[in-house]
Amino acid sequence: MTEAVVLRRAGPADAHAAADVYLRSFAAALPTVVRPHTDDEVREYIRDVVVPARETWVAEAAGSGVVGLMVLHGESLSQLYLDPEWRGRGIGDRFVALAKERSPRGLTLWTFQVNKPAHRFYERHGFTAVEFTDGSGNEEREPDVRYVWRP
Repeated sequence: MTEAVVLRRAGPADAHAAADVYLRSFAAALPTVVRPHTDDEVREYIRDVVVPARETWVAEAAGSGVVGLMVLHGESLSQLYLDPEWRGRGIGDRFVALAKERSPRGLTLWTFQVNKPAHRFYERHGFTAVEFTDGSGNEEREPDVRYVWRP
């Protein structure tokens, strides 16, 4: 039997679990990308900035807790991370559908050029790559790509 997964707005009590999802997902999906912040700094940022100041959503699985994180900031889909064990179960699809519902005029996002699975995922959802950079504009100094979705 598949566990039920609910998408809901994150509250302060979700910050630590959401940060842990981010950390596990980043490590699994982007092992060659150097993170410029420690785990504790990531947890503090999510607790003190992301959850209180951004439209932060979590995917919560009955019996497993928080298994996904999505952050919207205006028309920017600034973060979408899933616990590695929960990929391939449609949660990312549900997050993108929610993001499009919340921002019906369009969305933009950045992902690293090395993250080919993310490229395929976003392109499958109608996003188009519109800009490629050398990474000089991000903290990781990793070449990235900007995607845009317009209805």
